[in-house]
Amino acid sequence: MVLYPSHTINCRGKLVDLSSPKIMAIVNLSPDSFFHSVDFNQSGQLLSYVENCVQSGAEFIDLGGMSTRPGSKEISIEEEWKRLENPLILVRKTFPNTMISVDTYRSEIVERAFNEGVNLVNDVSGGAFDPNMFRTVAKTGIPYILMHNRAKPDRMQEVTDYEDLISEMYDYFIEKIHLLETEGVKDIMVDPGFGFAKTISQNYTILKNLETFKALGYPLLVGVSRKSMFYKLLDTKPENVLGVTTAMHFKSLEAGASILRVHDVKEAANCIRVYEEWRKA
Repeated sequence: MVLYPSHTINCRGKLVDLSSPKIMAIVNLSPDSFFHSVDFNQSGQLLSYVENCVQSGAEFIDLGGMSTRPGSKEISIEEEWKRLENPLILVRKTFPNTMISVDTYRSEIVERAFNEGVNLVNDVSGGAFDPNMFRTVAKTGIPYILMHNRAKPDRMQEVTDYEDLISEMYDYFIEKIHLLETEGVKDIMVDPGFGFAKTISQNYTILKNLETFKALGYPLLVGVSRKSMFYKLLDTKPENVLGVTTAMHFKSLEAGASILRVHDVKEAANCIRVYEEWRKA
């Protein structure tokens, strides 16, 4: 069992204590997401969904305008922003005290989202797809989620060859953290990138060795919610793997995860409550 270090991140003047686990609710605004897309043109549906997430225990709302599931196609910056702009403005206005993250690998989207009140950046590329990303995040002063990845979604599953998966991932994080710190980014969270340039088997290797990444000294975010590492293994659909998702959330918490990025907030909140009771027993 891993004890949580005292770690506070500054989300645009709002301090979030990660010494106890927090929940990031996924809000997919892209119509081709693999699970539960929210129609960005339906403001009532969006606000109802976000309200339910917040009331169920979500600390962060993660808005994404472009699907990054394996095999998905890239869209233009303008199309991504078209999907994001109104929902972001609406959620920011309706839930002024809720932390909002923007799920993007484009620095221009980060700048636009920052101007509309976003609190942190969730980048699936680790800065690899936009040379201005780290500099832009540093300029905004908001936290950055650094994910391990090797390629864009349309070819990420073609680059899954590793000599030593965990060591290579660790070295990747060391290098990227150095670059971020050099640019002046102060608040960094680490995401192993389950499903991104990894085979099903490799995802379980990461899960088994998750505790290794706590040695980096930064909060650990885990995103395994309803992913193919479960539903492909079990030959079923994403809708049918909530139970195993919750089980692996518990294992992630045991390994030291500070943030769970999830589709099902209530179940994740219950998992955290049970875990914390178990931890102090």
